Amino acid sequence: MMPKKILFCFLALSLSLGALAQLPRTNIYLFDVKQEDEGKLSFQTPRFLTDFNRNGYNGDPSFFSNTELYISVKRPGDTQTDLFRLDLEKKSKQRVTETPENEFAPQRMPEYYTFSAIRVEQQGRDSVYRLWQFPVNQLVDGKPIFKYLTGIKAYFWLNSQEIVVYKEEEPSTLSIVNTTNDEITTIATNVGHCF
Repeated sequence: MMPKKILFCFLALSLSLGALAQLPRTNIYLFDVKQEDEGKLSFQTPRFLTDFNRNGYNGDPSFFSNTELYISVKRPGDTQTDLFRLDLEKKSKQRVTETPENEFAPQRMPEYYTFSAIRVEQQGRDSVYRLWQFPVNQLVDGKPIFKYLTGIKAYFWLNSQEIVVYKEEEPSTLSIVNTTNDEITTIATNVGHCF
């Protein structure tokens, strides 16, 4: 069997000794993965992608193309996470968001020209988790995908009109939400954080 090469993104965790409310110190590595005979995987050519923030939080890696990786970043001293785009070919990075809110969990939307992320909005003393969409070209600001649906902690696009969402409430729920009419179909309750 001919070994084939694929990209693999590995999130290495090294927990910091700070307060529990702080995000862990994490780093992201990229490997070439070869499948050897007998199905064994060989990890080769490691690349340390988050050297620019080696002592901070780097998470939620999401490939937007074969050469573009979006991640959530919180640098030491920052008060919130922002999104960064890593160009794996040019070995460069670009800050995508720089807001007073936290943004995390970026995903390319199925129609290709926009991406989504969870934004943590402050409303008085409360933190509201809302799913937003942003243009990939960054020519205009983003906007909420749902006007009233909040509390989303994780999600996955099924297609351009349906999203699977995890809400951490009592009880926690896993639901399919239609983006055209905001219809929510709960498929499981009392589930753990997923995706």
